[in-house]
Amino acid sequence: MNIEKQELLPIGSVVRLKNGKKKVMITGFCVTTAEDENKMYDYCGCMYPEGVVASDKNLVFNQDQIEELYFLGYVNVEEQHFKISLYESLFKQMAEKTTEAANTETTQNN
Repeated sequence: MNIEKQELLPIGSVVRLKNGKKKVMITGFCVTTAEDENKMYDYCGCMYPEGVVASDKNLVFNQDQIEELYFLGYVNVEEQHFKISLYESLFKQMAEKTTEAANTETTQNN
């Protein structure tokens, strides 16, 4: 099954990552890790069919690491509204970081 590279897959989707042998079920979006709180991953997930076996065993990965989509998770109006809010929030954060970077550069050049 082909996937759109721009749109986040819904929770419950089952995928295989590049070079992966096991299936992974998507359980969340826009995740950071304790090791690097400044890096955000597109997804978190758990092994399928095992599910979450321990809270420290979640996988984090990005859209471009997905090789194959086996199952598309549940989509309804609530999920669509959530995605709109999520995209708006991410766009706002990116705009703020761009503005901060531009202001820092301007200050350094003066």
